[in-house]
Amino acid sequence: MIQQALADIRQGKIVLIHDADDREGETDFVLPAEFVTPSHVQIMRKDGGGLLFLMITDEIAKLFQLPFIADVFTSCEKEYPVLQSLIADDIPYDAKSSFSLYINHRDSFTGITDNDRSLTMKEFARLCKQCLTNHIEKPVDELGKHFRSPGHVPICRSSDKPLMNRFGHTELSTCLLTMAGVTPVACGCEMMGDDGKALSKKDAKRYADKHDLTFLQGKEIVKSWKSWSE
Repeated sequence: MIQQALADIRQGKIVLIHDADDREGETDFVLPAEFVTPSHVQIMRKDGGGLLFLMITDEIAKLFQLPFIADVFTSCEKEYPVLQSLIADDIPYDAKSSFSLYINHRDSFTGITDNDRSLTMKEFARLCKQCLTNHIEKPVDELGKHFRSPGHVPICRSSDKPLMNRFGHTELSTCLLTMAGVTPVACGCEMMGDDGKALSKKDAKRYADKHDLTFLQGKEIVKSWKSWSE
């Protein structure tokens, strides 16, 4: 199944990733952001229903000096005491949130439409690819040239030791893209059910079968990553 998922990723096709029964217990739509289209965004928001977001490696986060948003809040809590009150120290499924900044491409209008969000995600992936291949001398300046914040597309940044000290969709997705040899910038969206909860794994598998999509469990990616990265 992992080989099929890698082939799908290289072709810019959506795959479904379920993290783990003892973690979030959620299935996400995942595809390389460099291939995203407005149609992909429409599918994810209508059939997924969760938050649409970007996922990046620790390397990319450091290139652009993108912080964890929790660290930004901590640094500002003296000036804005409410941030201290809202500290995320009780996340039930992990020790720390992976969220960084929220962005819009500067050519977007409101930033929320299918066209706008696909533009933001695809162009961000394009810029990341350029930076990773050393075609950009000042990544931070270039980021600011093309994007603004706050925006409608949140960025989640991977742990510096992916699938070792954190096993979230951010790590699972970026590691999968890395193994596939594409730019490790993924876009994702959680799949929601009609019962007020996340879509069950059983129903997510049914959706995958119906739409000819590959369904992966997190442990499959973890196992392959360990072998690939040794």
